[in-house]
Amino acid sequence: MNANILVFLGLCFAIVIFFVIQLTSNKDRVLAMGDMNAIMNEDAFAHQRKQMVEEQIASRGITDKRVLEVMETIPRHLFIPEWNRSYSYYDQPVPIGYGQTISQPYIVAFMTELLKLDGDEVVLEIGTGSGYQAAILSLLAKQIYTIEIVENLGKEAAEQLKTMGYNNVKNRIGDGYKGWQEHAPYDAIIVTAAAEHIPQSLIDQLKPGGRMVIPVGGVYEVQDLMLITKDPSSKVIKESIIPVRFVPLIRK
Repeated sequence: MNANILVFLGLCFAIVIFFVIQLTSNKDRVLAMGDMNAIMNEDAFAHQRKQMVEEQIASRGITDKRVLEVMETIPRHLFIPEWNRSYSYYDQPVPIGYGQTISQPYIVAFMTELLKLDGDEVVLEIGTGSGYQAAILSLLAKQIYTIEIVENLGKEAAEQLKTMGYNNVKNRIGDGYKGWQEHAPYDAIIVTAAAEHIPQSLIDQLKPGGRMVIPVGGVYEVQDLMLITKDPSSKVIKESIIPVRFVPLIRK
């Protein structure tokens, strides 16, 4: 092999090495830029979350410090599909697919505060949705049981909650009207869809001294957010709190 061929092969090898280095360097730059964008996005979401708590929740009279802290801590946007994530911290309910929505932030905080949780409770949630309300409850109570009737939605929520480390949440696919008798009675019950009437099964599964929050009314009408309390003698007291609008509680 003559000297010219050796020189030519050497140049070719050098060029190949140069482009490999450039490609690797560009890939690292792209990855670094992606990481930086992710950090910037999370910072932006954290700022929006802080604004949400200050302007939409605290300013409207929510005073429970634990509720306010949890609402500012939990990344609501991770419980909303990417195609709708830009609306995560808006003052409104947001569609999450399957004909369902994630409730307006203020309503989530308001209903949660009504439960008066101190950290030792066992709570039943009817209507898991994307899992956001369950995540909120998981940091405020001892154990959460949550039921979702839309199978795909319930499975996605269970996976998201598991991935994010909310290990005190147990999920189930089923008819929320029936409750979850296996783990009853509950210190608190929260229903995140409107029932045409208050299910007797849920009243039965509420512990004496417990509290239940549930929207009641038809699909095409203003509903009542009801607070149901059961005193130590098991007497049931029903109180209408505010008018609301929720998606209907689906039954099998």
